[in-house]
Amino acid sequence: MGFLDRALSVLAGLVVVFSLAAPAAADQASRLDEIMQRGSLRVGMTGDYKPFTYLDKATGKFSGFDVDMAESLGKALGVKVEFVPTSWPQLMKDFEADKFDVAMGGVSITLDRQKKGYFSTAIMREGKTPIARCSDTSKYQTLADIDKPGTRVVVNPGGTNERFARAHIKAADIRVHTDNVTIFDEIAKGDADLMMTDASETRYQQKLHPGVLCAVHPDKPFDFSEKAYWLQRDVALKAFVDQWLHISTENGSYQAIYKSWFD
Repeated sequence: MGFLDRALSVLAGLVVVFSLAAPAAADQASRLDEIMQRGSLRVGMTGDYKPFTYLDKATGKFSGFDVDMAESLGKALGVKVEFVPTSWPQLMKDFEADKFDVAMGGVSITLDRQKKGYFSTAIMREGKTPIARCSDTSKYQTLADIDKPGTRVVVNPGGTNERFARAHIKAADIRVHTDNVTIFDEIAKGDADLMMTDASETRYQQKLHPGVLCAVHPDKPFDFSEKAYWLQRDVALKAFVDQWLHISTENGSYQAIYKSWFD
């Protein structure tokens, strides 16, 4: 067999291989296909991060900005929404165990999370800033002001708030409070001095505790972060969610949901 004959033989073999592989790839269902066939979108939520997500343990019902956004996404998909309770310390493990299709509820974009899945288009840009008793806000303008012996910084475990505090606080006292719903009461009643969290949360808690708790320069946070929806690794699902977010922003439905929770 000559060189040309051998080359043609190899090429023919490759054509056969690719022709056999193509139908198999085409038949492989995407995560988006699975959701549509299942008829439900599984949404992981911690239920302890107002105004993004809150779980009423008495009724078992979720409420919040991202709860309304999840229902909007489910409607766009034509499926029902199934909320799956999780927690910040458990979020990564539950995501890896495929307990939900998407994590929502004030989830910040991090590189560690990006390694495990995809993030949607960012829905919010902000950063960490302090919230303290209104009478003390002038004392905690900078990280240097905060990081002093005797200052009591309260954190919730397992999320970006704790990581930020431990990365920047060396001299002050870091206290872990496991209930993210009541953590701001620790500051209000004087058992902690401040918490550093996302600017959106400080604004919301300031509204819930008028004249008692005040957000410290929420327009100028200490760092940069974005919130988005954390998706299982599927190109089709990410493309759909990004397009839904784009349309929601352009037709005003995103702004209407935002206004009902943040303004």
